[in-house]
Amino acid sequence: MCGIHLIWGKYASEPTINQMLLQSRHRGPDHEASVTPWSGLWLGVNRLKILHPGPDANQPFWAPDKKSLLIWNGELYNYQEIRNLLIDLGTIFSTQSDTEVVLHALRIFGIEGLTKLEGMYSLVYADVTEQSVLVARDKNGEKPLYYSQNEGTLLISSEIRSIQQVTCSPVDANQIAPYVYMRTPLLNHTFYKEIKEWKPDYFSKIHSPSSFQFIPTPSSPQPNLEPTFETFKTLLTDAVLKQFHADAPVGIQLSGGADSSLLYTIWYTQTATPLPSYTIQLGPKYRKNYPDGDSAVHFAKQFPTCHHPILITQELFWENWEEYLKSIDLPIGDSAGFLTWMIGKEAKKEVKVLVSGAGADELWGGYKRHKAFLHYQKNKNLLLKLKAPLEALPLRRSYHKFFSATHSNSRQTYINFSGLANVPYTLAKEYEEVFNPTFSEYKQMLDFDRQVYLTQDVLKIEDNALMSHSIEGRSPYLDTPMVEFWKTLKDDSQIYGKPWIKQFLGEHNISWVADRKKMGFGLPLKEWLEEGGEFAQRIFYSVKKFETTHGHHFPQETRALAANPEYGVKHHFLTLYNLFLLAEWVNLHKL
Repeated sequence: MCGIHLIWGKYASEPTINQMLLQSRHRGPDHEASVTPWSGLWLGVNRLKILHPGPDANQPFWAPDKKSLLIWNGELYNYQEIRNLLIDLGTIFSTQSDTEVVLHALRIFGIEGLTKLEGMYSLVYADVTEQSVLVARDKNGEKPLYYSQNEGTLLISSEIRSIQQVTCSPVDANQIAPYVYMRTPLLNHTFYKEIKEWKPDYFSKIHSPSSFQFIPTPSSPQPNLEPTFETFKTLLTDAVLKQFHADAPVGIQLSGGADSSLLYTIWYTQTATPLPSYTIQLGPKYRKNYPDGDSAVHFAKQFPTCHHPILITQELFWENWEEYLKSIDLPIGDSAGFLTWMIGKEAKKEVKVLVSGAGADELWGGYKRHKAFLHYQKNKNLLLKLKAPLEALPLRRSYHKFFSATHSNSRQTYINFSGLANVPYTLAKEYEEVFNPTFSEYKQMLDFDRQVYLTQDVLKIEDNALMSHSIEGRSPYLDTPMVEFWKTLKDDSQIYGKPWIKQFLGEHNISWVADRKKMGFGLPLKEWLEEGGEFAQRIFYSVKKFETTHGHHFPQETRALAANPEYGVKHHFLTLYNLFLLAEWVNLHKL
C-alpha cells in the first residue's frame, strides 16, 4: 500500500515531486523515493510495506533492462498464479513481491496484462523506450487516484492535497449541491475545479501530458461457475484466505453485524488463529439504539479474538476532531468516517492491515433502500396512483419519505432512496449513466450502489481514514472472482437480503448475528443533537456561519435548514452533520 505521484510537463522537478511526497507521507512511511525516467517526467512513491517488506521490493521498481518501471498503490491477490505463469514464460524474479509480478505482467503482456490482475490498485507504468505511461485503476475504485491537466502539464496522485500543492486550484462550489444530497461531489469530480478523479476500471496509455483518453479496462474471461450457495461459499472462503494474508500484522473491523462476523468466522474456522478485532462502543444509554458494540463482544466469546472495543464519547469526539479534520483529503458526508478514523488510531498500535465487510450490503441486498425498492417494484402502479393522497396524510417520517420518493421512473426513484433528500431531476440525470441496462432492474440498483455509494463513500472513507494512520484496508467481498460471480447471477432472489451470507452464518451456528436488525454505522447524531449540549451548539454555530458565507450555493430547502438548524434535528440530523463537516473543512482550508 502506497501513495503514488506523477508530474509530466512544465512543473516537473525534484523539489515539486518531493513536495507532493511530503503531503502523503502517511500513506507510506516505510520508504520514499522519486525518479525522473526522462526529461520532463518525475515519478514519486511513498511505500507502506505489507508484502515482501525487504528493500529489494521498494519502488519505483525497475525492470532488469531499465527500459520500464512501475509505481503502484495496492495489493495483487492472485500474484502467485501470475508469477507461476510468468516463470513458465521464462521470466526470472529477484523478489517474492507482488510489485515485481505487476511490472512483468505489464512488460510482457502490455495492456492485456491488466486483465490478469485480481486485486485493488492504482498504478503508473512507464515505458522509457517509447516515453509513454500506462495509468490504470481497479474495478471497484478501492484505491484512490486523482489527476489535473492544464497548460501542458499532467499531475497524478493518490491524494488530492498533493496535486493541490502544485495547482492551487480554485474551489468548485458547484459540488456543494451534489454533496448535500449524495454525501460526495459528482462522480469523477472533487471540490477543486482543476482536480478530477480517475475513473475506476479505466486505463489510459499516455504519450503526451497534453492529452489522453479514458478507456474501459478489458474484462478477463471468467470460469463458468454454478450459481449456487456452494460456489458462493468456496469463493468467499478463498477470498478470506487470500486477503487475510500479509507479511505484516492483520486485524479486522468487527461491527457485530453479519458481514464482518462471517469473514472472521471463516478465517478462524480455517486457521484457528485469533486476530485483533476493533469495534466502536457507545455509552450505556445509547446502546439500545446502537447495539453493535455489545454484539461484537458477544461474538468474540464464540470465536476467540483479541477484541478492542473503542468507547466513543462527545468529549473524545472534540479531542480528536481537529486532527481528524486535517487528515481528510476529501470530505465525505458520513459520520462513519470519524469512527473508522478512530478505529485506525487504535489499531495502528498493533496492525498494518484491517479487513472490513465493505461491499456485502451493496452486492447482496443488505440496505433498507433495497427492501424499499422491492416493495416499490411490486406495487409501482398502485403507489403512483395513491402517492398524492398519501403524502397529504400525517404519516411517520419514514413513510412520508418513501411515498415522496416514488416516481414513474424507477431509476429516479432509487436515486431518491439513495439521497438524504429527494434528488432534483437535473442532478439525478448526472447519475443516470451509472445504471447498467444489461442487468435486471433490481440488480441495476445494487450495481448503482456498488459504483456510487460504495466507491464514492464507503471505500473512500476506508482508504482515507485508515491510511491517515498508515493502515491498509481490505474488503474480501470485493475480491474479483466474487464480484464476477455476482455479475453472472440471473435469479434476483439470490440477492434479496443477503440470503447466502445468512445461510453461511447459520452453518457456523451464529444465526443470531444474521437475525439482528440492520444498524447503520455512524455516530449517535440524533441523540447528541437532541441533548442540546456542546455538541449541538458547536454544530449549529458552524452550520449557521457556513450558510452566511456559502449558502447561495445550497439548494433552497437546505439553506432554510442551515439558517435554523435547531429546528431540523429530528428529521435532518444527517444533513446537519454533513454541512458541519463541509463547513469545518472549508474553513480549515480557507476556501
